[in-house]
Amino acid sequence: MSPSTSVASAVWRQLPFFVWLVALWMLLWGQFTVLAAVTGLIVAIVVTRVFRLPPVELSGRVNIWYGAVFVVMFFLALIRGSLLVAWQTLNPRRYPGTAVIAVPLRTDDDLIMAHVGVTASLIPGSLIVDVDRDRRILYLHVIGVSSDRDVENQRRAVQGWESRIVRAVGSRAQLAAIRTAGAQSPREGGAGR
Repeated sequence: MSPSTSVASAVWRQLPFFVWLVALWMLLWGQFTVLAAVTGLIVAIVVTRVFRLPPVELSGRVNIWYGAVFVVMFFLALIRGSLLVAWQTLNPRRYPGTAVIAVPLRTDDDLIMAHVGVTASLIPGSLIVDVDRDRRILYLHVIGVSSDRDVENQRRAVQGWESRIVRAVGSRAQLAAIRTAGAQSPREGGAGR
């Protein structure tokens, strides 16, 4: 492979990340105009040139159906989590139990691990407090747990998010790992935290 071919290949692999940076810039400014797109492009160039990060290897597989399922389930979990946290705050008779739980992930990919961690932290009632990258374990602080069953439900819910993310954007090998590990379907484990 010639040097120009490898550079072109690297540019194409980074294109989704580049587009994401431009879209993020436009979302941050709340403007979807040509000026916002051009300034986003400039910022994306500066960010990718100044902060040299290793290339993000994407799977190249996107499943629109499971992506839509993820988005719908995420919004339902946001609503459910917000209502649960509000109720736990307003109910003076019951102290919501808390716990730090370890959630072992079944895939070996930093990007999937980051997506799962961000998803779990965005849902009210749980927050990532530590990550063991080598062993692929997320540690979450969760509220609203009062038994071992609640802890296990939380663990399964986070692994459910991992399953949904892998089904939507994971590689075929990651999808096989989820299935081999006896992954639950996106409907199992609830939409909870």
